[in-house]
Order: sequence, then structure tokens, then C-alpha cells
Amino acid sequence: MRKAVNIADLRLAAKSRLPRVVFDYIDGGASAEVTLRENSRAFEDVVFRPHSAVATKDCDLRTTVLGTTLSLPFLLAPVGSSRMFHPRGEEAAARAAGEAGTAYILSTLSGCHVQDVKNSTRGPVWFQLYLVGGRDVALGGIERARTAGCSALVVTIDTPVAGSRERDLRNGMKALVSGSPGTMLPHLGQFLTRPRWMAAYLADGGLMKFPNIVMPDGPMAYADVGAALQESMVCWDDLRWIRDAWQGKVVVKGVHTADDARRAIDGGADAIVVSNHGGRQLDGVAATIRVLPEVVAAVDDRIEVLLDSGIRRGGDIVKALCLGARAVLIGRAYAYGLGASGGPGVTRAIKILRNDIIRTLTLLGVGSTAALDESLVDVPSAWRPRA
Repeated sequence: MRKAVNIADLRLAAKSRLPRVVFDYIDGGASAEVTLRENSRAFEDVVFRPHSAVATKDCDLRTTVLGTTLSLPFLLAPVGSSRMFHPRGEEAAARAAGEAGTAYILSTLSGCHVQDVKNSTRGPVWFQLYLVGGRDVALGGIERARTAGCSALVVTIDTPVAGSRERDLRNGMKALVSGSPGTMLPHLGQFLTRPRWMAAYLADGGLMKFPNIVMPDGPMAYADVGAALQESMVCWDDLRWIRDAWQGKVVVKGVHTADDARRAIDGGADAIVVSNHGGRQLDGVAATIRVLPEVVAAVDDRIEVLLDSGIRRGGDIVKALCLGARAVLIGRAYAYGLGASGGPGVTRAIKILRNDIIRTLTLLGVGSTAALDESLVDVPSAWRPRA
């Protein structure tokens, strides 16, 4: 891991360790993957305007999100099925986040129980909510998250159905989770080339269930998640009963327009995440960094704005903060590290981004993330909020 100098290096390390179907689950996007690529490329359109000859001895990276001070301006985003990437993957990632002084967000579609994840870290844990299984099942998940000590609930609103992830289809993902030997057999060869991963995966229990989705007959089996999501889509009216059940901070994830930002505020959200699900849902939508100015203007400081999707460098994080994000969520950036080497890989991803941020701030002539603002960047005129 010490040889990895950027997130792209961690990506290559993960690709060399993981079976194709698992790597592509992390790496891939929806349909033609236009939005997947644009999420990262669009950061190139944001140009820095540095202040030179400024003595910046130390850089303060702290920020406050939902009343909690974090040592870093980024959180670890919810990534489903992380236990496929490395044994007890969610716990390993949460532990690394806590050691770095930041928060970890646990996916509903986790292979580890929320209480085990919370116990594994000294940092804050948020719980990301899908309504898989319906309202009663979701209420059970909310209660378990509260009992475990999670400090915020993240409601994802952009998954009325799973996006068309063509890599998963080609790799036989649906067949591999079917549990039917005959259906699985044509796709098993990709695991034979990764025997070390396979041995670790089987030692960790193999194809896990979802312990945080407790159906009437027990934890939900690892099956066709897309179908489950389609049967349990969230709508704005659901925010009312979710807030009533949670009785705590609620974050709405999947906001992409000014109108939806205002609806989230009306629904009682304490924060929103500008997100297109990392390009894994509707292909052809704009990069999140492109729509961030529109959303920030619509929110007008009434609630906190976070951003995810496409972040691969510390400079990307700094650009998002300049344009009004309170903090960002990183997903693939740490998932590559987790897939490459478990907890040490996540730690390396965090260190890479942290060092990138410090270097960028120093070169900008800025001593803290709190001092970042729009005067430090130029953006295309088309990105400006509509009058």
C-alpha cells in the first residue's frame, strides 16, 4: 500500500486482487457510463485562483457536519456489499474512518450488522436507509441503528429501481447470487484466477445475507436487490414518518436540482447530499460538481450541503468546498483501497486524499478549509445558478 501514490494506483491494486464481477461492481456505472466518467472529468472545468507569497505553515482541515466536528472534510460514503471486497469490510472501513477522525456511513445493504460496525470504530457512524422490505422492515432497521448509537439517518431518494449496470449483467452477477449451482456454473471461472480472495471470502462465510434488513423469516438473502428496491421506492411523503420514527438528524441523499433541494428542506431534512449515485443510476445526468452551485444557491444556508460522486483527488474535494459544500462523501476512492488490502487500503486512501488537500490548500495560500470560498475558483458560466 505504501507504493500507492494516488487513488488510481489503489484501483489497479483492487483490480489485480478481486474477481472481475466484484471489481466491476465497484468500478462500473449505469448504461454507457457517461455520467460515471463525467463525474470525475467535470472537476477539470473548475480552475483554481491561488494567492501566492502567502506563508501557510499548518493547514486546518477540520469541519463541522450536523454539529459534529470532523478532522477531515470528507466522510466515507455508504457502499453496499463491502464485505464482498474484504472480510468484515464494513467494519474495517469504519475503523479506518474513526482512526482518521471522520465519519463512516453504513449502507442498508451491508454484510455486517450495524451494532458490530458501530462497535468497531471510535468515530461517528451514520446509517443509510433504503425501504427494502417495506415500512415495517424499515422501522426495524431505524430502531437498530438508533440502538447502536448511529448519529444520523441518510435517506437515499434516487433508487426507485437499480440502474442498468451492464458490467454486472455481462459478469453474471444475478446468476452468481441465485444460489443455484447450475445457474452459477458458467460464471464461476472468474473466481478461479483469484484463489486468495476466494479463500478469504469463504472463510468469512461466503455469500452473506443482509443482517440489517430483517424480514418476517429472518435477514434478507443476498438476491436481486434491484427488484427489492423497485418494490419499496421512497417518496417525499415518506420523510414525515421516517423523521417521526428516527427522532434525530436526517440527511437526504440523491438531490440533483434546486427544486428537489427545496423539497428536501420542506420535508425537514437537516442536510442534503448532491449525488447521482456515482453514475450508477440514471446515465446522462450532469456531474454533481456541475449542479452544486445551483443547489447551494437554492438552499441559501438553510441546511448543510454535502456532495459525492467522482472524487479521486484532494483537489476535487477542495473545489467542492470552494463551491459551497460543507464536506464531501467519498465512495469508490476508499472502496478501491478496501478491495486492494482491507483496512490498510482504506487508511492509505484516506492518507492520500488528506495529503492532497493539505498540498492544495498550501499552494492556494489558504490556511484552513473554513477559509475556502468561491473567490478561489473559476467555473464555466453555464454552471451559474439560473435567475
